[in-house]
Amino acid sequence: MTPRATERARCARLIRESVSLLSSKWSVDVLLALGDGPRRYHELLGELDGISEKVLTQTLRTMERDGLVHRHVHAEVPPRVEYTLSALGATMAQPLRVLGSWQLRHGKRVEEARERFADRVAVQREQRESQRQRRAAAA
Repeated sequence: MTPRATERARCARLIRESVSLLSSKWSVDVLLALGDGPRRYHELLGELDGISEKVLTQTLRTMERDGLVHRHVHAEVPPRVEYTLSALGATMAQPLRVLGSWQLRHGKRVEEARERFADRVAVQREQRESQRQRRAAAA
């Protein structure tokens, strides 16, 4: 492997690892919600429309494991648990803003490309079906 290919592979691995921190469908939503300040579990559940309790629990545990979220249990009866962004989790704000800005600038182009692709695939499918029908009729 050339030094350039080795460096490219290393960069790709590092980017994949970074993106994997956000690969859960809900991790970005949780990061954004906690960016507004500490939240209790049911506050998050109420803010994140469509998330189930099971998925929120899994997402918070994964984010806590990865060091993005702190879970603080207050010594009260009944116990009160709050979630906050860790200092590490807060560093995700800037990359998320950059991704959001990119989507605002280029999302329409992506959507148009998907539509062109779908149209092209549909035409190819119709052509294959027409050819199949002609062969069947000739047989």
